[in-house]
Amino acid sequence: MAALAKVVARQRAELDRLQDQASTSAVLERAKGALMALTGCAAEAAHEELLARATAANRTLMEECWITLGTLDSRPDPAGAEPVTPAPSPAPEGTPYTSARPGSDGTGADVPYGDGGSGVLALFGRALVRVGTPRDLAGCLLDHLSLPVGAAAVVIYRRLPDGGLELTGHAGIDESLADLWRHVPPVSGAAAQHAVDTREELWLEDLAEDSRRYLLIGGPTGSWPSRAWLPVLHGDAADAVIGVLRDRKGPFPPDVRELLRGVTRLCAGRLRAFATRPEPAPAGAGDGAEAMVRALFDALPGTTLLLTPLRSPSGEVEDYRIEAATAQTVDVVGRGGRELVGRRVLECWPAAAREPLWQGWLDTLTGGEPYEGEPFARQELEPGGQELSMYSVRAARLGAGLVVTWLRHESSDRQEQRLADIQRLGRLGWATWNLVTQEAVWSYQVYELCGRDPGDGPVGLAELPELALPEDEPGLARVVRELLAEGKPFDVPFRIRTAAGVRHLRLVAEAVADAEGAPVQVHGFVQDLTAQRSAELALVESERAILAQHGILQAERTLAGRLQHALLPLPRRPVRLAGLRVDVAYLPAQSGIHVGGDWFSAIELPGGDALFVIGDVAGHGIDAVATMAQLRFTAKGMILTGSALTDALLGLNTLLLHSRDTRRTATMVLARYKPAEHRLLWAQAGHPPPLLLRGGEPRFLDRPHGVLLGATETPVFEEAECRLEPGDRLLLYTDGLVERPGEGIHEGLERLAGAAAAGRGGPAGALGSLLASMLESERRDDVCVLDLRVPRQPA
Repeated sequence: MAALAKVVARQRAELDRLQDQASTSAVLERAKGALMALTGCAAEAAHEELLARATAANRTLMEECWITLGTLDSRPDPAGAEPVTPAPSPAPEGTPYTSARPGSDGTGADVPYGDGGSGVLALFGRALVRVGTPRDLAGCLLDHLSLPVGAAAVVIYRRLPDGGLELTGHAGIDESLADLWRHVPPVSGAAAQHAVDTREELWLEDLAEDSRRYLLIGGPTGSWPSRAWLPVLHGDAADAVIGVLRDRKGPFPPDVRELLRGVTRLCAGRLRAFATRPEPAPAGAGDGAEAMVRALFDALPGTTLLLTPLRSPSGEVEDYRIEAATAQTVDVVGRGGRELVGRRVLECWPAAAREPLWQGWLDTLTGGEPYEGEPFARQELEPGGQELSMYSVRAARLGAGLVVTWLRHESSDRQEQRLADIQRLGRLGWATWNLVTQEAVWSYQVYELCGRDPGDGPVGLAELPELALPEDEPGLARVVRELLAEGKPFDVPFRIRTAAGVRHLRLVAEAVADAEGAPVQVHGFVQDLTAQRSAELALVESERAILAQHGILQAERTLAGRLQHALLPLPRRPVRLAGLRVDVAYLPAQSGIHVGGDWFSAIELPGGDALFVIGDVAGHGIDAVATMAQLRFTAKGMILTGSALTDALLGLNTLLLHSRDTRRTATMVLARYKPAEHRLLWAQAGHPPPLLLRGGEPRFLDRPHGVLLGATETPVFEEAECRLEPGDRLLLYTDGLVERPGEGIHEGLERLAGAAAAGRGGPAGALGSLLASMLESERRDDVCVLDLRVPRQPA
């Protein structure tokens, strides 16, 4: 019970919220209507004007709407009288209108009307909030005009498409007279008709004279000696007319006329806001057919409406009027049953025009074919909590109208819909074969999967293998025979050919046996595995391609490795060149299958000097090894023939630039050691600087100017000099020694300096310990190192 009470409380809170929202929208529409009536502007312009006023006055939009409705004034009082202070805020929108004594604010205290009628307009504007029907509007007008105008009755007519008038609201006249004047023909000569046709105000102040010119309500001897008819203008046409009937003789003074004009302008917005509809006939009125239809709808269960289309002058359906409604039919604000009769559909369900059912209703009206919408879900309060129920909307034409019904799907219908959804989403369908009667039943999805027309009927279980491709037919036939003979269930894939191409299906079936164990019925399902099988085949092809490519690359690596070993033999032990002890290390990359382009050269030159070269060709593979061989042999050849270091680099740069088939770049250090002078001359082309360790302190040599080989046709290379002392150690290396993922080159150089300094006390050939400390993780690039040491004693 507590949970149920909470649910009810939430429903009531939601209803209050919807009512507040509807109230806010109604106030905005009334204020827009008032501005449209006063200025003749369009609805969008009226909305923009309200926003501009609210912004300029630092008010909210709702505050500006209230002020617009409550303080509409007639022309200023020439005497300059002060305007009347606005009355207290009215009751919230949705509160039913009740008659108040003229001149009263509803609290019992007298409220002055003020000069020029501004007080009347203020009070009337606030009272409009509680007006819900044209009849309420007529009563509200009478309440507020009886004292300042002397009004004894008020009537409101709307113009019909044929030019006639229809009474939509009245106050101060009895029902019999209202029934007599409910419909005014277009050629009647009535005063109200004249005001609508001419779109001009009609002031009837002489009953005897006016009765000879117009037909008057109540006749020439009626109870209202003077009358006023004011057309309600909408653009260049009059949609309605308001009649104010006085029980006093005499003319209408100018201030009264101006007051009535202001009231009419206010009413124009309100009439459009609730879309004027005919006033429901009093209880007991109307013909017997209408009463019988409404009594029938009162007794009908469920949610059903009888609708009459309302058409624009061009003949298009703008809305529908509710002629009858069942008791279970409730609109968005909680009105139900007979409370909906006479109202419009968009007034009760504003969102209906944006839903597919609206077009469905129009199609039914036009073509006569019944309409049934797609099922939709809605939360409903049930014993024990909330339940999600499925509904659909059906509409059928009845005469010139529609009968619309909201159908709730029972649990069996919902289960059937869920089963259909599962089959559609899962790309599967069910099938049953009766082995006794030889009847078969397929779901619609099985026909679609097998590419078979439902009109051709299902295929028997024994004939089912004939649908498969010739390669799959024997296997499917075998498992079917086993099931029919032994009752053995099966789960088998097979392929069929359809208009859409070859389709991969899966059939799962089992038998139901009788008391003797013989199969009498088979049921199973068919599933479409085409997408899954296509993905599997694509994966297999991809794996085959990867394996083939891997074999090609592995063969290329083996060939490149052999070529590199042949071109770049590594000494097994340290060698001595020009009095220096030289140790060489080369480590290939551990990740990837390509051989890199790192290389070195250490030779003794004629005259006793030594040449040391270390370089790195961009890229990997056979092309990189071939480029490395070109650079290695060309560099040695140029130095041996007497070229300076910088000239050699220029020549190597030209060599790379003219290798158009394999355009590559490379970095390099060329160094020439003169033992007699203990001088090292060196030049570089975009390569990391050598590291000098002297007295255990590491220091990188300052690099002379030099750019990457193969990068430009006009490079500039410079030469630098370094004097080596006994005990010095010089490291030449490629970038693979100092580079790590996510680490800058400067950080790698600092690590190298630290590792070299830490290992300064090791044995002369301790290059392995240096490499171990620098290369902790998997190597992604080749590493080449030349370790040059100057003996402490001259060699």
